[in-house]
Amino acid sequence: MNLKIGFYLFISLLPCFGFSQKTFEADVVIYGGTSAGIAAAVEVVRSGYTVLVVSPDTHLGGLSSNGLGYTDTGDKTVIGGIAKEFYKELYQHYNKPEAWIWQKKEEYGNRGQNTVAMDESSMWIFEPHVAEGIFENWVKENKIKILRNEYLLREKGGLIKKNNSISQFKTLSGKTIKGKYFIDASYEGDLMAAAGVTYHVGREANSVYDEKFNGVQKDVRHHGHYFKTPISPYNIAGNAQSGLLPEISKIPPGENGEGDQRLQAYCYRLCMSFHPENRVAFPKPANYDPKRYELLKRVLDSGWNEVFDKFDVIPNKKTDTNNHGPFSSDYIGKNYAYPEADYATRRSILEEHENYQKGYLYFLQNDPSVPKNIHDEMQKWGLAKDEFAENNNWPYQIYVREARRMIGEYVMNENHTLGKIEIKRPIGMGSYSLDSHNAQRYVTEDGFVQNEGDIGVHPPKPYSIDYGALLPKEKECNNLLVPVCVSSSHTAFGSIRMEPVFMILGQSAAAAAVLSIKHKTSPQKLDFELLRTKLLKEKQVLIAK
Repeated sequence: MNLKIGFYLFISLLPCFGFSQKTFEADVVIYGGTSAGIAAAVEVVRSGYTVLVVSPDTHLGGLSSNGLGYTDTGDKTVIGGIAKEFYKELYQHYNKPEAWIWQKKEEYGNRGQNTVAMDESSMWIFEPHVAEGIFENWVKENKIKILRNEYLLREKGGLIKKNNSISQFKTLSGKTIKGKYFIDASYEGDLMAAAGVTYHVGREANSVYDEKFNGVQKDVRHHGHYFKTPISPYNIAGNAQSGLLPEISKIPPGENGEGDQRLQAYCYRLCMSFHPENRVAFPKPANYDPKRYELLKRVLDSGWNEVFDKFDVIPNKKTDTNNHGPFSSDYIGKNYAYPEADYATRRSILEEHENYQKGYLYFLQNDPSVPKNIHDEMQKWGLAKDEFAENNNWPYQIYVREARRMIGEYVMNENHTLGKIEIKRPIGMGSYSLDSHNAQRYVTEDGFVQNEGDIGVHPPKPYSIDYGALLPKEKECNNLLVPVCVSSSHTAFGSIRMEPVFMILGQSAAAAAVLSIKHKTSPQKLDFELLRTKLLKEKQVLIAK
Protein backbone atom coordinates (compact mmCIF):
# COMPACT_ATOMS: atom_id res chain seq x y z
CA MET A 1 0.00 0.00 0.00
CA ASN A 2 1.16 3.52 -0.79
CA LEU A 3 2.50 4.98 2.51
CA LYS A 4 0.69 8.27 2.01
CA ILE A 5 -2.64 6.55 1.38
CA GLY A 6 -2.03 4.28 4.35
CA PHE A 7 -1.35 7.25 6.63
CA TYR A 8 -4.62 9.00 5.69
CA LEU A 9 -6.54 5.75 6.10
CA PHE A 10 -5.05 5.37 9.58
CA ILE A 11 -6.03 8.94 10.51
CA SER A 12 -9.57 8.45 9.22
CA LEU A 13 -9.96 5.35 11.39
CA LEU A 14 -8.70 6.95 14.62
CA PRO A 15 -12.21 7.78 15.92
CA CYS A 16 -13.18 4.13 15.48
CA PHE A 17 -10.37 3.12 17.82
CA GLY A 18 -11.25 5.75 20.46
CA PHE A 19 -8.57 8.25 19.45
CA SER A 20 -10.95 11.11 18.60
CA GLN A 21 -9.85 14.61 19.53
CA LYS A 22 -10.27 15.40 23.21
CA THR A 23 -8.56 18.79 23.60
CA PHE A 24 -9.57 21.98 21.80
CA GLU A 25 -7.99 25.40 22.01
CA ALA A 26 -8.57 28.91 20.64
CA ASP A 27 -7.69 32.51 21.36
CA VAL A 28 -11.28 33.15 22.45
CA VAL A 29 -13.62 30.44 23.71
CA ILE A 30 -17.35 31.21 23.74
CA TYR A 31 -19.75 29.14 25.83
CA GLY A 32 -23.25 29.25 24.40
CA GLY A 33 -24.61 29.15 20.84
CA THR A 34 -27.05 32.00 21.47
CA SER A 35 -27.40 35.02 19.20
CA ALA A 36 -24.86 36.78 21.44
CA GLY A 37 -22.47 33.86 21.16
CA ILE A 38 -22.56 33.74 17.36
CA ALA A 39 -22.25 37.53 17.05
CA ALA A 40 -19.21 37.36 19.34
CA ALA A 41 -17.66 34.58 17.28
CA VAL A 42 -18.06 36.55 14.05
CA GLU A 43 -16.34 39.54 15.68
CA VAL A 44 -13.38 37.42 16.82
CA VAL A 45 -12.82 35.96 13.35
CA ARG A 46 -13.13 39.33 11.64
CA SER A 47 -10.52 40.68 14.04
CA GLY A 48 -8.06 38.01 12.93
CA TYR A 49 -8.11 35.69 15.94
CA THR A 50 -9.17 32.08 16.45
CA VAL A 51 -12.47 31.25 18.10
CA LEU A 52 -14.25 28.17 19.40
CA VAL A 53 -17.95 28.06 20.28
CA VAL A 54 -18.93 25.39 22.80
CA SER A 55 -22.71 25.09 22.56
CA PRO A 56 -24.97 22.95 24.75
CA ASP A 57 -27.50 23.27 21.94
CA THR A 58 -27.48 21.68 18.51
CA HIS A 59 -29.41 24.54 16.96
CA LEU A 60 -27.83 27.98 17.02
CA GLY A 61 -29.27 31.41 17.73
CA GLY A 62 -31.05 30.99 21.05
CA LEU A 63 -34.45 32.67 21.19
CA SER A 64 -33.83 34.54 17.96
CA SER A 65 -34.21 31.25 16.12
CA ASN A 66 -36.58 29.61 18.59
CA GLY A 67 -39.81 31.47 18.14
CA LEU A 68 -39.02 35.04 19.17
CA GLY A 69 -39.48 36.44 15.69
CA TYR A 70 -41.60 39.43 16.69
CA THR A 71 -38.53 41.35 17.77
CA ASP A 72 -38.57 43.50 20.90
CA THR A 73 -36.64 46.38 19.41
CA GLY A 74 -37.62 49.62 21.08
CA ASP A 75 -35.77 52.38 19.21
CA LYS A 76 -34.38 50.68 16.11
CA THR A 77 -31.90 53.48 15.39
CA VAL A 78 -29.66 52.36 18.27
CA ILE A 79 -29.22 48.84 16.89
CA GLY A 80 -25.88 48.75 15.09
CA GLY A 81 -22.93 46.55 14.23
CA ILE A 82 -23.41 42.82 13.69
CA ALA A 83 -26.90 42.98 15.19
CA LYS A 84 -28.01 45.37 12.46
CA GLU A 85 -26.37 43.10 9.86
CA PHE A 86 -28.62 40.28 11.09
CA TYR A 87 -31.79 42.27 10.47
CA LYS A 88 -30.48 43.48 7.11
CA GLU A 89 -29.92 39.89 6.00
CA LEU A 90 -33.48 39.08 7.05
CA TYR A 91 -34.64 41.96 4.83
CA GLN A 92 -32.66 40.58 1.91
CA HIS A 93 -34.19 37.14 2.45
CA TYR A 94 -37.76 38.41 2.51
CA ASN A 95 -37.19 40.51 -0.58
CA LYS A 96 -36.89 37.28 -2.56
CA PRO A 97 -40.13 35.88 -4.01
CA GLU A 98 -39.16 32.34 -3.03
CA ALA A 99 -39.22 33.37 0.67
CA TRP A 100 -43.00 33.68 0.52
CA ILE A 101 -44.20 30.10 0.49
CA TRP A 102 -47.59 30.28 2.18
CA GLN A 103 -48.60 33.80 1.23
CA LYS A 104 -47.57 36.64 -1.04
CA LYS A 105 -45.33 39.39 0.27
CA GLU A 106 -47.99 41.96 -0.63
CA GLU A 107 -50.53 40.04 1.43
CA TYR A 108 -48.32 40.22 4.53
CA GLY A 109 -47.65 43.91 4.07
CA ASN A 110 -45.69 46.11 6.45
CA ARG A 111 -46.77 44.67 9.74
CA GLY A 112 -44.68 45.45 12.77
CA GLN A 113 -44.19 46.58 16.31
CA ASN A 114 -44.22 50.37 16.84
CA THR A 115 -43.10 50.84 13.22
CA VAL A 116 -43.24 48.70 10.11
CA ALA A 117 -41.71 45.27 9.76
CA MET A 118 -39.47 46.25 6.85
CA ASP A 119 -37.77 49.63 7.03
CA GLU A 120 -34.40 51.11 6.17
CA SER A 121 -33.36 47.82 4.55
CA SER A 122 -34.03 45.86 7.75
CA MET A 123 -36.60 43.19 8.60
CA TRP A 124 -37.61 43.00 12.24
CA ILE A 125 -40.20 40.22 12.12
CA PHE A 126 -39.28 36.77 10.83
CA GLU A 127 -39.64 32.99 10.93
CA PRO A 128 -37.46 30.86 13.25
CA HIS A 129 -35.86 28.72 10.54
CA VAL A 130 -34.88 31.81 8.55
CA ALA A 131 -33.03 33.26 11.55
CA GLU A 132 -31.28 29.95 12.21
CA GLY A 133 -30.22 29.83 8.57
CA ILE A 134 -28.52 33.22 8.87
CA PHE A 135 -26.58 32.14 11.96
CA GLU A 136 -25.52 28.93 10.21
CA ASN A 137 -24.41 30.91 7.16
CA TRP A 138 -22.30 33.14 9.39
CA VAL A 139 -20.66 30.07 10.87
CA LYS A 140 -19.91 28.69 7.42
CA GLU A 141 -18.73 31.98 5.91
CA ASN A 142 -16.40 32.71 8.83
CA LYS A 143 -15.29 29.08 9.26
CA ILE A 144 -16.26 29.16 12.94
CA LYS A 145 -15.55 25.97 14.85
CA ILE A 146 -18.63 24.83 16.78
CA LEU A 147 -18.79 22.00 19.30
CA ARG A 148 -22.50 21.26 19.55
CA ASN A 149 -24.36 19.39 22.27
CA GLU A 150 -21.45 19.98 24.63
CA TYR A 151 -22.28 20.88 28.22
CA LEU A 152 -19.93 22.39 30.76
CA LEU A 153 -18.93 19.95 33.48
CA ARG A 154 -20.24 21.91 36.45
CA GLU A 155 -18.88 19.60 39.13
CA LYS A 156 -15.72 20.33 41.11
CA GLY A 157 -12.71 20.17 38.81
CA GLY A 158 -14.74 20.96 35.71
CA LEU A 159 -13.14 24.39 35.43
CA ILE A 160 -9.54 25.26 36.30
CA LYS A 161 -8.32 28.75 37.15
CA LYS A 162 -4.75 29.94 37.60
CA ASN A 163 -4.02 33.39 39.04
CA ASN A 164 -7.67 34.42 38.67
CA SER A 165 -7.67 33.35 35.00
CA ILE A 166 -9.63 30.50 33.48
CA SER A 167 -7.11 28.16 31.89
CA GLN A 168 -9.49 25.42 30.78
CA PHE A 169 -12.80 23.69 31.37
CA LYS A 170 -14.17 20.25 30.63
CA THR A 171 -17.42 19.13 29.06
CA LEU A 172 -19.67 16.26 30.10
CA SER A 173 -18.43 14.23 27.13
CA GLY A 174 -14.84 14.48 28.38
CA LYS A 175 -13.49 17.20 26.10
CA THR A 176 -10.97 19.73 27.45
CA ILE A 177 -11.41 23.32 26.28
CA LYS A 178 -8.51 25.78 26.53
CA GLY A 179 -8.35 29.47 25.65
CA LYS A 180 -6.75 32.81 26.37
CA TYR A 181 -10.04 34.60 26.95
CA PHE A 182 -13.53 33.29 27.57
CA ILE A 183 -17.02 34.65 26.91
CA ASP A 184 -20.08 33.25 28.69
CA ALA A 185 -22.90 33.83 26.20
CA SER A 186 -25.32 31.37 27.79
CA TYR A 187 -28.72 32.36 29.16
CA GLU A 188 -27.97 30.61 32.47
CA GLY A 189 -24.46 31.93 33.20
CA ASP A 190 -23.02 28.49 33.96
CA LEU A 191 -19.45 29.31 32.94
CA MET A 192 -19.53 32.52 34.96
CA ALA A 193 -20.75 30.64 38.03
CA ALA A 194 -18.18 27.87 37.63
CA ALA A 195 -15.45 30.52 37.48
CA GLY A 196 -16.38 31.73 40.94
CA VAL A 197 -17.82 35.07 39.82
CA THR A 198 -20.33 36.71 42.17
CA TYR A 199 -23.91 36.78 40.88
CA HIS A 200 -27.51 37.23 41.98
CA VAL A 201 -30.65 35.19 41.36
CA GLY A 202 -34.06 36.76 41.93
CA ARG A 203 -35.19 40.28 42.63
CA GLU A 204 -33.22 42.73 44.73
CA ALA A 205 -34.95 44.93 47.29
CA ASN A 206 -35.57 48.46 46.05
CA SER A 207 -33.22 49.71 48.75
CA VAL A 208 -30.18 47.95 47.23
CA TYR A 209 -29.83 50.25 44.20
CA ASP A 210 -32.29 53.00 45.15
CA GLU A 211 -34.89 51.72 42.67
CA LYS A 212 -38.67 51.84 42.48
CA PHE A 213 -39.72 48.83 40.44
CA ASN A 214 -37.56 46.05 41.90
CA GLY A 215 -38.64 43.48 44.46
CA VAL A 216 -42.28 42.60 45.14
CA GLN A 217 -44.75 44.77 43.17
CA LYS A 218 -48.21 43.82 44.39
CA ASP A 219 -49.85 47.11 43.39
CA VAL A 220 -48.33 47.46 39.90
CA ARG A 221 -50.58 46.82 36.89
CA HIS A 222 -48.57 47.88 33.86
CA HIS A 223 -49.97 45.36 31.39
CA GLY A 224 -53.12 43.28 31.18
CA HIS A 225 -51.56 40.23 32.80
CA TYR A 226 -53.59 40.31 36.03
CA PHE A 227 -57.03 39.30 37.25
CA LYS A 228 -59.32 42.21 36.45
CA THR A 229 -62.35 40.73 38.21
CA PRO A 230 -62.49 38.95 41.60
CA ILE A 231 -61.99 35.23 41.09
CA SER A 232 -61.91 32.63 43.84
CA PRO A 233 -58.69 30.61 44.13
CA TYR A 234 -60.32 27.66 45.88
CA ASN A 235 -61.46 24.28 44.57
CA ILE A 236 -64.96 25.12 45.76
CA ALA A 237 -65.42 28.79 44.97
CA GLY A 238 -65.46 30.86 48.15
CA ASN A 239 -64.57 27.91 50.39
CA ALA A 240 -61.01 28.22 51.71
CA GLN A 241 -61.29 24.82 53.40
CA SER A 242 -61.59 23.11 50.01
CA GLY A 243 -57.96 23.87 49.12
CA LEU A 244 -56.31 25.86 46.38
CA LEU A 245 -56.75 25.31 42.67
CA PRO A 246 -53.69 24.21 40.70
CA GLU A 247 -51.16 26.89 39.64
CA ILE A 248 -51.71 29.07 42.73
CA SER A 249 -49.09 29.46 45.47
CA LYS A 250 -49.99 29.11 49.13
CA ILE A 251 -46.95 31.19 50.14
CA PRO A 252 -47.61 34.84 51.10
CA PRO A 253 -46.37 37.25 48.40
CA GLY A 254 -44.20 39.45 50.62
CA GLU A 255 -44.28 43.20 51.05
CA ASN A 256 -43.86 45.74 48.28
CA GLY A 257 -40.24 46.53 47.51
CA GLU A 258 -38.86 43.48 49.33
CA GLY A 259 -36.28 41.35 47.57
CA ASP A 260 -36.87 37.65 47.01
CA GLN A 261 -35.58 34.66 45.06
CA ARG A 262 -38.50 34.61 42.63
CA LEU A 263 -37.97 34.82 38.86
CA GLN A 264 -40.17 36.21 36.13
CA ALA A 265 -41.95 33.36 34.39
CA TYR A 266 -40.67 31.36 31.43
CA CYS A 267 -42.57 30.03 28.43
CA TYR A 268 -41.95 28.67 24.97
CA ARG A 269 -42.44 31.24 22.21
CA LEU A 270 -44.50 29.12 19.85
CA CYS A 271 -44.53 29.36 16.10
CA MET A 272 -48.11 28.61 15.14
CA SER A 273 -49.76 28.47 11.73
CA PHE A 274 -53.26 29.26 10.52
CA HIS A 275 -52.58 27.84 7.06
CA PRO A 276 -54.39 24.48 6.68
CA GLU A 277 -51.52 22.94 4.69
CA ASN A 278 -48.84 23.99 7.17
CA ARG A 279 -50.25 23.24 10.59
CA VAL A 280 -50.32 20.24 12.88
CA ALA A 281 -52.79 19.76 15.69
CA PHE A 282 -51.80 20.83 19.18
CA PRO A 283 -50.68 17.63 20.93
CA LYS A 284 -52.43 16.29 23.99
CA PRO A 285 -49.90 15.79 26.82
CA ALA A 286 -49.73 12.26 28.17
CA ASN A 287 -50.58 13.51 31.68
CA TYR A 288 -53.28 15.95 30.57
CA ASP A 289 -55.84 16.80 33.26
CA PRO A 290 -58.44 19.47 32.48
CA LYS A 291 -58.77 20.20 36.22
CA ARG A 292 -55.34 21.81 36.02
CA TYR A 293 -56.94 24.58 33.95
CA GLU A 294 -59.95 25.24 36.18
CA LEU A 295 -58.59 28.70 36.93
CA LEU A 296 -58.47 29.43 33.19
CA LYS A 297 -62.08 28.25 32.94
CA ARG A 298 -63.11 30.74 35.63
CA VAL A 299 -61.22 33.54 33.83
CA LEU A 300 -63.10 32.76 30.61
CA ASP A 301 -66.40 32.47 32.48
CA SER A 302 -65.81 35.98 33.84
CA GLY A 303 -66.03 37.32 30.28
CA TRP A 304 -62.33 37.82 29.62
CA ASN A 305 -61.79 37.53 25.86
CA GLU A 306 -58.16 38.38 25.00
CA VAL A 307 -56.85 34.90 24.23
CA PHE A 308 -55.61 35.85 20.77
CA ASP A 309 -54.12 39.26 21.56
CA LYS A 310 -50.50 38.04 21.43
CA PHE A 311 -50.77 35.74 18.44
CA ASP A 312 -48.39 38.13 16.71
CA VAL A 313 -48.33 37.51 12.96
CA ILE A 314 -45.00 36.85 11.24
CA PRO A 315 -44.43 35.99 7.56
CA ASN A 316 -46.07 33.00 5.85
CA LYS A 317 -49.23 32.91 7.97
CA LYS A 318 -47.43 32.06 11.20
CA THR A 319 -47.13 33.63 14.61
CA ASP A 320 -44.76 34.36 17.40
CA THR A 321 -47.21 33.50 20.16
CA ASN A 322 -46.46 35.01 23.55
CA ASN A 323 -48.06 35.06 26.98
CA HIS A 324 -51.01 37.38 27.47
CA GLY A 325 -53.52 37.84 30.26
CA PRO A 326 -54.01 36.49 33.80
CA PHE A 327 -53.69 32.82 32.81
CA SER A 328 -51.73 32.08 29.67
CA SER A 329 -48.56 30.40 28.39
CA ASP A 330 -46.31 31.68 31.21
CA TYR A 331 -45.87 28.92 33.79
CA ILE A 332 -45.82 31.26 36.75
CA GLY A 333 -43.77 30.36 39.82
CA LYS A 334 -42.36 27.08 38.50
CA ASN A 335 -38.89 28.18 37.36
CA TYR A 336 -37.29 29.37 40.61
CA ALA A 337 -34.92 26.41 40.85
CA TYR A 338 -33.88 26.47 37.19
CA PRO A 339 -30.77 28.71 37.25
CA GLU A 340 -28.93 26.73 39.92
CA ALA A 341 -30.35 23.29 39.12
CA ASP A 342 -28.25 20.43 37.75
CA TYR A 343 -28.88 19.36 34.17
CA ALA A 344 -31.27 16.55 35.06
CA THR A 345 -33.39 18.83 37.21
CA ARG A 346 -33.41 21.48 34.50
CA ARG A 347 -34.67 18.91 31.99
CA SER A 348 -37.45 18.02 34.41
CA ILE A 349 -38.40 21.68 34.81
CA LEU A 350 -38.42 22.16 31.04
CA GLU A 351 -40.58 19.08 30.55
CA GLU A 352 -43.06 20.37 33.10
CA HIS A 353 -43.20 23.75 31.34
CA GLU A 354 -43.79 22.01 28.02
CA ASN A 355 -46.57 19.81 29.42
CA TYR A 356 -48.25 22.81 31.05
CA GLN A 357 -48.18 24.85 27.85
CA LYS A 358 -49.35 21.99 25.65
CA GLY A 359 -52.17 21.31 28.09
CA TYR A 360 -53.14 24.99 28.02
CA LEU A 361 -53.48 24.91 24.23
CA TYR A 362 -55.26 21.57 24.22
CA PHE A 363 -57.75 22.85 26.79
CA LEU A 364 -58.57 25.95 24.74
CA GLN A 365 -59.02 23.92 21.58
CA ASN A 366 -60.98 20.97 23.02
CA ASP A 367 -62.58 21.55 26.41
CA PRO A 368 -66.40 21.86 26.20
CA SER A 369 -66.38 24.66 28.80
CA VAL A 370 -64.50 27.04 26.51
CA PRO A 371 -66.81 29.74 25.08
CA LYS A 372 -67.89 29.00 21.52
CA ASN A 373 -66.25 32.02 19.91
CA ILE A 374 -62.87 31.10 21.42
CA HIS A 375 -63.33 27.38 20.71
CA ASP A 376 -64.18 28.05 17.05
CA GLU A 377 -61.23 30.39 16.52
CA MET A 378 -58.82 27.91 18.13
CA GLN A 379 -59.80 25.29 15.54
CA LYS A 380 -57.99 27.39 12.92
CA TRP A 381 -54.63 27.07 14.70
CA GLY A 382 -51.87 24.52 15.08
CA LEU A 383 -48.11 24.30 15.33
CA ALA A 384 -46.24 25.31 12.17
CA LYS A 385 -45.37 22.11 10.31
CA ASP A 386 -42.23 23.55 8.72
CA GLU A 387 -40.61 24.75 11.97
CA PHE A 388 -38.62 22.77 14.57
CA ALA A 389 -38.98 19.58 12.56
CA GLU A 390 -36.56 17.66 14.80
CA ASN A 391 -38.65 18.37 17.91
CA ASN A 392 -42.21 17.67 16.77
CA ASN A 393 -42.62 21.32 15.79
CA TRP A 394 -41.98 22.52 19.35
CA PRO A 395 -39.17 25.08 19.96
CA TYR A 396 -35.80 23.66 20.97
CA GLN A 397 -35.19 26.45 23.50
CA ILE A 398 -37.43 27.78 26.27
CA TYR A 399 -37.53 31.53 26.88
CA VAL A 400 -35.17 31.95 29.82
CA ARG A 401 -36.18 35.52 30.52
CA GLU A 402 -33.85 35.77 33.47
CA ALA A 403 -31.53 33.44 35.37
CA ARG A 404 -28.27 34.40 37.05
CA ARG A 405 -27.11 38.01 36.81
CA MET A 406 -23.49 38.89 37.45
CA ILE A 407 -22.49 41.36 40.16
CA GLY A 408 -19.53 42.72 38.28
CA GLU A 409 -17.30 45.72 37.97
CA TYR A 410 -20.28 47.99 37.24
CA VAL A 411 -23.95 47.23 37.98
CA MET A 412 -26.59 48.71 35.68
CA ASN A 413 -29.83 49.58 37.48
CA GLU A 414 -33.13 51.19 36.59
CA ASN A 415 -31.75 54.68 37.23
CA HIS A 416 -29.30 54.19 34.34
CA THR A 417 -32.03 52.95 32.01
CA LEU A 418 -34.34 55.84 32.93
CA GLY A 419 -31.66 58.42 32.23
CA LYS A 420 -31.10 59.47 35.85
CA ILE A 421 -27.46 58.34 35.95
CA GLU A 422 -25.04 58.69 33.01
CA ILE A 423 -22.43 56.04 32.34
CA LYS A 424 -18.86 56.74 31.24
CA ARG A 425 -17.85 53.75 29.09
CA PRO A 426 -20.64 53.02 26.57
CA ILE A 427 -20.34 49.79 24.56
CA GLY A 428 -23.88 49.57 23.19
CA MET A 429 -27.39 50.81 23.79
CA GLY A 430 -30.77 49.61 24.99
CA SER A 431 -34.15 51.27 24.60
CA TYR A 432 -36.92 48.73 25.28
CA SER A 433 -39.18 49.12 28.28
CA LEU A 434 -38.14 47.74 31.67
CA ASP A 435 -40.19 44.60 31.15
CA SER A 436 -40.77 41.81 33.65
CA HIS A 437 -43.35 39.08 33.47
CA ASN A 438 -45.21 37.87 36.55
CA ALA A 439 -43.17 36.09 39.20
CA GLN A 440 -45.94 34.63 41.37
CA ARG A 441 -49.67 33.89 41.60
CA TYR A 442 -51.03 34.15 45.13
CA VAL A 443 -54.10 34.62 47.31
CA THR A 444 -54.87 38.19 48.31
CA GLU A 445 -55.86 39.23 51.82
CA ASP A 446 -59.50 39.44 50.74
CA GLY A 447 -59.43 35.87 49.44
CA PHE A 448 -59.07 36.24 45.68
CA VAL A 449 -56.39 35.15 43.22
CA GLN A 450 -53.88 37.65 41.82
CA ASN A 451 -50.61 37.74 39.84
CA GLU A 452 -47.55 39.76 40.85
CA GLY A 453 -44.33 40.88 39.22
CA ASP A 454 -45.48 42.29 35.90
CA ILE A 455 -43.86 45.66 35.16
CA GLY A 456 -43.41 47.75 32.03
CA VAL A 457 -41.73 51.13 32.38
CA HIS A 458 -40.66 53.01 29.25
CA PRO A 459 -37.28 54.78 29.30
CA PRO A 460 -37.63 58.42 28.19
CA LYS A 461 -34.90 57.84 25.61
CA PRO A 462 -32.34 55.17 24.61
CA TYR A 463 -29.63 54.61 27.19
CA SER A 464 -26.01 53.47 27.01
CA ILE A 465 -24.73 50.30 28.69
CA ASP A 466 -21.47 50.55 30.58
CA TYR A 467 -18.48 48.38 29.65
CA GLY A 468 -18.16 47.34 33.29
CA ALA A 469 -21.48 45.49 33.06
CA LEU A 470 -19.68 42.85 30.94
CA LEU A 471 -16.79 42.43 33.40
CA PRO A 472 -16.42 40.38 36.55
CA LYS A 473 -14.43 41.99 39.31
CA GLU A 474 -10.79 41.48 38.30
CA LYS A 475 -9.94 39.75 41.57
CA GLU A 476 -12.58 37.11 40.73
CA CYS A 477 -11.71 36.47 37.07
CA ASN A 478 -9.54 38.47 34.70
CA ASN A 479 -10.11 36.73 31.36
CA LEU A 480 -13.90 36.36 31.21
CA LEU A 481 -16.62 38.58 29.71
CA VAL A 482 -20.36 38.08 30.20
CA PRO A 483 -22.66 39.69 27.57
CA VAL A 484 -25.93 37.89 28.44
CA CYS A 485 -26.07 37.40 32.22
CA VAL A 486 -24.76 40.95 32.52
CA SER A 487 -24.10 42.85 35.71
CA SER A 488 -27.45 44.52 36.33
CA SER A 489 -30.39 44.69 38.66
CA HIS A 490 -33.60 42.79 37.96
CA THR A 491 -35.37 45.91 36.67
CA ALA A 492 -32.53 47.05 34.42
CA PHE A 493 -32.19 43.53 33.03
CA GLY A 494 -35.86 43.72 32.07
CA SER A 495 -34.81 46.12 29.32
CA ILE A 496 -31.31 44.89 28.55
CA ARG A 497 -32.46 41.27 28.03
CA MET A 498 -33.68 41.78 24.45
CA GLU A 499 -32.13 39.73 21.65
CA PRO A 500 -30.81 42.68 19.59
CA VAL A 501 -29.05 43.99 22.71
CA PHE A 502 -27.54 40.56 23.42
CA MET A 503 -26.04 40.54 19.92
CA ILE A 504 -24.70 44.07 20.46
CA LEU A 505 -23.15 43.10 23.79
CA GLY A 506 -21.77 39.85 22.35
CA GLN A 507 -19.91 41.77 19.66
CA SER A 508 -18.61 44.34 22.16
CA ALA A 509 -17.43 41.61 24.54
CA ALA A 510 -15.55 39.91 21.70
CA ALA A 511 -13.96 43.19 20.62
CA ALA A 512 -12.72 43.73 24.17
CA ALA A 513 -11.35 40.18 24.30
CA VAL A 514 -9.31 40.47 21.10
CA LEU A 515 -7.98 43.91 22.07
CA SER A 516 -6.95 42.46 25.43
CA ILE A 517 -5.02 39.74 23.60
CA LYS A 518 -3.41 42.24 21.27
CA HIS A 519 -2.32 44.56 24.08
CA LYS A 520 -1.51 41.77 26.55
CA THR A 521 -3.77 43.00 29.29
CA SER A 522 -6.93 42.02 31.11
CA PRO A 523 -10.32 43.31 29.91
CA GLN A 524 -10.56 45.23 33.20
CA LYS A 525 -7.30 47.09 32.49
CA LEU A 526 -7.92 47.59 28.76
CA ASP A 527 -7.69 51.22 27.64
CA PHE A 528 -11.34 52.01 26.93
CA GLU A 529 -10.46 54.45 24.15
CA LEU A 530 -9.07 51.53 22.15
CA LEU A 531 -12.35 49.69 22.53
CA ARG A 532 -14.50 52.73 21.80
CA THR A 533 -12.57 53.43 18.60
CA LYS A 534 -12.91 49.84 17.40
CA LEU A 535 -16.65 49.68 18.13
CA LEU A 536 -17.37 52.94 16.35
CA LYS A 537 -15.40 51.73 13.34
CA GLU A 538 -17.60 48.63 13.30
CA LYS A 539 -20.77 50.76 13.43
CA GLN A 540 -21.87 50.04 16.96
CA VAL A 541 -24.12 52.79 18.31
CA LEU A 542 -22.71 53.87 21.68
CA ILE A 543 -24.62 57.05 22.55
CA ALA A 544 -27.92 58.58 21.48
CA LYS A 545 -27.71 60.97 18.55
